[in-house]
Amino acid sequence: MRIFDAHFHIIDFDFPIIENQGYTPPSYIVTNYEQETAHLNVLGGAIVSGSFQGFDQGYLLKALKQMGPAFCGVTQLPFTVTDDEILNLHNNGVRALRFNIKRGGSEDLSKLDYFARRVYDLVGWHSELYIDAKELPEIASTIEKLPAISIDHLGMSEEGLPHLLKLVDKGVHVKATGFGRVELNVENAMKSIYTTNPDALMFGTDLPSTRAKRPFEVADIALVQQLFDEKAADKILYSNALKWYFK
Repeated sequence: MRIFDAHFHIIDFDFPIIENQGYTPPSYIVTNYEQETAHLNVLGGAIVSGSFQGFDQGYLLKALKQMGPAFCGVTQLPFTVTDDEILNLHNNGVRALRFNIKRGGSEDLSKLDYFARRVYDLVGWHSELYIDAKELPEIASTIEKLPAISIDHLGMSEEGLPHLLKLVDKGVHVKATGFGRVELNVENAMKSIYTTNPDALMFGTDLPSTRAKRPFEVADIALVQQLFDEKAADKILYSNALKWYFK
């Protein structure tokens, strides 16, 4: 089964690392990721900036250069960033903007409407939200009107799932990631999202699973294969995310 890993982190202490909510992550460089996934058929993926990396771009540009053009970056930026800086990141493989509402370290959510439109209009990036879906009703009217949005980690909570599904029905994508960090029935959430929009669900390992109660396991991939037929599993594990990031 081919995989596009839609969500993983590279943590390189040669670049700034910021303690976040009392947490400092472990080192996890490109060679660590490649070793841990060597037995999987990972054909590409998305390196996602974490709360502990703030607005640093150095680690991401280095990692993208190491991993090659099949991989792209998801970064955090201040809304004061210049167009030239965004264009430079795009030319070096960055393909999305992240808002980390759950942990912080990114631009404030009040800038979502302006900033998501700006990066989409300039370079075609979508914006990614790390948010508990139970908080989505407060910003749903904004999200519905934005050109391209994805939500991390299945929306995190059982309480949030109905709100998430309403947005999935309107074109929002969802990452099937972090099964060991969510407070919901993973099987039911994935089936409900796929039924609502077969193009929306995108699998990621979430490696190295920072702060998760349980780290990524190969069984997480097997679960997708068990729940869905081969065609649907390929969409979730590979083609949906490939089209989303490299559209």
